[in-house]
Amino acid sequence: MSSNPGTIYHVSLSARAERDLDHLYEKINAPSSDAAGKWYQGLKEEILSLEKYPKRCPVTPENKYLRHLLYGHGHNTYRVIYRISGMQVDVLHIRHGSRKPFKKIPR
Repeated sequence: MSSNPGTIYHVSLSARAERDLDHLYEKINAPSSDAAGKWYQGLKEEILSLEKYPKRCPVTPENKYLRHLLYGHGHNTYRVIYRISGMQVDVLHIRHGSRKPFKKIPR
């Protein structure tokens, strides 16, 4: 199931997703490293790219109503957990890809 061409979804980040981004920014030392800053900016751009074709990403194994965007490579892969509701994409949580599956729906 794909989105209609030209359709734009509104992408919003939950308070938790904002905190996750802030924590990640500090954790990778983005202010002091050009490479880390570029990686972090790429993550933000990928999140914003969900405004077009958000259904391109797979459903999460934990919850059939949520999807996840994978960003990064190898041990630096992060999962952006989100849901689609009408024309809205709600980014709920950003977590390292190697973490155990979540038990509750992130809010």
